[in-house]
Formats: sequence, C-alpha cells, structure tokens
Amino acid sequence: MSSPNSDSSRPLKPIPGSYGLPFFGALKDRLDYFYNQGQDEFFLSRIKQHGSTVFRTNMPPGPFIASDPRVVTVLDAVSFPILLDNSKVEKRNVLDGTFMPSTSFTGGHRVCAYLDPSEPKHAALKGFFLSVLASKRNTFIPLFRACLSELFATIEYNLNDKKTANFNSLSDDMSFNFIFRLFCDQRPGECGLGPKGHTHIDKWLFFQLHPLISLGLSKFLNLFEDCLLHMLPLPSFFVKSGYDKLYNAFYSSAGSVLDEAERRFGIRREEACHNLVFLAGFNAYGGMKAWFPALIKWVGSGGESLHRQLADEIRTVVKEEGGVTFAALEKMSLTKSVVYEALRIEPPVPFQYGKAKEDIVVHSHDVAFQIKKGEMIFGYQPLATKDPGVFENPEEFVGHRFVGEEGEKLLKYVYWSNGRETEDPTVDNKQCPGRDLVLLLSRVLLVELFLRYETFTIEAGKLLLGTSVKFKSLTKAKTTI
Repeated sequence: MSSPNSDSSRPLKPIPGSYGLPFFGALKDRLDYFYNQGQDEFFLSRIKQHGSTVFRTNMPPGPFIASDPRVVTVLDAVSFPILLDNSKVEKRNVLDGTFMPSTSFTGGHRVCAYLDPSEPKHAALKGFFLSVLASKRNTFIPLFRACLSELFATIEYNLNDKKTANFNSLSDDMSFNFIFRLFCDQRPGECGLGPKGHTHIDKWLFFQLHPLISLGLSKFLNLFEDCLLHMLPLPSFFVKSGYDKLYNAFYSSAGSVLDEAERRFGIRREEACHNLVFLAGFNAYGGMKAWFPALIKWVGSGGESLHRQLADEIRTVVKEEGGVTFAALEKMSLTKSVVYEALRIEPPVPFQYGKAKEDIVVHSHDVAFQIKKGEMIFGYQPLATKDPGVFENPEEFVGHRFVGEEGEKLLKYVYWSNGRETEDPTVDNKQCPGRDLVLLLSRVLLVELFLRYETFTIEAGKLLLGTSVKFKSLTKAKTTI
C-alpha cells in the first residue's frame, strides 16, 4: 500500500460525536463497551455512525471511578501517532486511561509509568531501567533458553499425560521465574515466594485494572458485575500482604541493582525498589502474560506451511552461526517479521492516552480536526495498526508482511511499544524501556519452539485481558541441532 496522505492542507472539520448527558452519557457508553456491543464493535459502530476515525465518546470506567471519561478518539494510522508526540501530549497519570489506581498499590509512590517525561524524576527512573537492562544483556538469551527448556518439558509431559497443555498457566510460571532470576540472580523459591509467586502479581494486577475488565458472566449478572468492578475502586489492602512479599523479595535479592539506583541515579532505595517491582510485575510479567499466548496463537494460525518456513530459517541460521546468538537472531528475517506481525494484529497493550498540552490539529487520512488544550486523546491501537489505508489485508495474519525493503518501510506504523518501531526508548520519551527485550524474547521463544518441533496445533480462546491457548499436539523435529 502507498503511504498515507501527508498533505497538511486537509480541510479542518469539527470533531463529530458527543458525550451525551452528564453521568447518563458516560454510563450508556460504558454499558455499550462492556455488555451491549463489546470492545471492537463499540469503536467500529461509531466509526460507521460518524464516518470518521476521529470522534468524541466516553471511555470506561466513567462515571464514578474516572474523574472525566470524555475523550477524543484517534483510530487510524495517521491520527494515532499524536499520542507518541510528547511535545504535544502530556502522559501524566494516564497509563491506565481516564483513571489512575491509588499509589497505595505501589508503596505510596507514583512510579515511572505514571510520570510525564517533563517531570524531574522520570529521566532518573527510566535511565535506571535502561541501565539495568543494558547490564543484563549477556544474560537474556542463556537464561531465557534455560527457562524455555523447562517450559517445553512440562508442556510435553502434560500432553502425554492429559492430551492437552494449558500454555497460559505454564507460560506465567516460566515468565515470572525468568523475570525474577534476571533481576535478582536467584529463583523465586529461594526468597520465600514459592513456586507460584506470580499469583501475588496476578491479584495485584487485577485490583488495579478491574475497571477495564469484564468477567464475561451471564447477561443476567451484568448489572452485578458492573456495580462490583466499574463503580468504585477496590481497596489495596486486599492485596497488600502479597505485594509486601514481592517487595521484600526484590529488596533483599536485588541488592546490586538497587545499589546502582542509589549510587548512579540518586534514587532512594525504597523508591527504586517499588519502581523495580512495578517494572518487573506490571510491565514485564504483565506484558509477557498477555503477549506470549497471543504470539503462539497467531503463529499457530499460520499452520504447517508457515511452521515449515520458520523451522527451515531458524535451523539454517543457527547451524551457520554456531548457536542461538544476537547475530543469529538478526539474520532471521521471517522470524522477526512474524513477531512484528503478531504485535501489529494483537498488541499486548491496546490502549494509549494523552492529554493535549496545547490546541493541536490532528490529521486523519483526508480530514483535519482541532483538539483543544486539556482534552484527553485516546487511541485504540488494534484499529490503528489494522488501518486498510496502510496495510493490505489488515485483518489477516501475514507472516512475511515485514520481510524485505518494502516490508521494513511498514515498521513505522507498528506502535505496540508506545512508540514507532523505527524509534528507540530514551529517558525523554514514554516508549517501553524493555522494547528490545520483548522483541528478543519473542524471537528466542520461536527459535526454541522450532528447534524442537516441526509443527503444533492449539486451541485458542479469550481471557479477561488477552488470549487463552492450549496446546493440542507437538510434532517433534526429526533432527536436532
């Protein structure tokens, strides 16, 4: 497809849509979003109604929890990037949308994810994160491969024993084990967290994100669920003991990391540890919890043909390079493309928010709109990255989409990391500090999968936040490298 129209002289039009009556308009939109229409149809129906990908609406959870649920949506590949421009939008307290969980969930601190780059602490905290990840670079591949070996052994055992293997629960175990070992240099069980330490994070995440969740109960229970989850914030004391266990485990085990925060970045040890727990639990583990099942689902949907191509590429490159190395992974063009394509079609964090710092003009493909200073801007990424004006067959998973020179040109329209894929995380932006690590681990996951197996079959479904995956079969590779 050709690039979107870049002409800045598009006609300026009023933003369509409305917020309805106070309280009742927000309540109606919330019920539509969760129960009457569902997430995708909520946006698609309004695009059709207004004939525009930019419009006004209310976003859940308002009213009650949200101080102001009114947003201007940007749902195409041209308008969406305004949310990535920190000179135009403020990112203060907008990680979760039009509400922010209490700081009692994070030891009384506003952690880095809720800070705008203009705030003094942001540069120190994000610089700390980038430094820690850089210092662990040589650990990433061998540690993750060791964790994956345990994962695949357990999947095989469950398939032999039960004829099915629940990937989500096993992946959660593996992901938390990897993250804790990466930052703390020991297993969770050695710090008193036990084999299911991640369940403390699961509960902690739920109590922060419940305003964005539907349990999928019977329609007769919708009102009960809405009152329970979307009316008022759930208090943190229900998960305080679990969070304290996590915090104490990191505080006692990540000494060298916390030393670096104090010595080099001037961050108090307690604050650094709360930020590290958030980075490890919310950003890293929470992201892997949503992302790895989605990746397996989409690669599984490619069937034996895609699996054969991936296996051929991976085994050839690993043999030529003498192992699974950074250099080897960079040479796997199809493997890289498959990861990008899965991130395009099902990004692990689908929502982005920002508040206009000034009166700004936002362009869609054919029209321009003015957004006033102080208005909240909202982007639903799965629509922006399935924009038919940019991507051919946007709803289809195309494994080779980003292969070659023309394919690589499309990477600037992949926004999963809260930034363009052609840009890098810095202390001055809000792009995910672990962007490169996510890409690396995703590729290593596929490499380990296709070094071991020829093909696989799965059964996919939906969870509260994300995808559920069960392995139904794994066909072992005829030869090993």
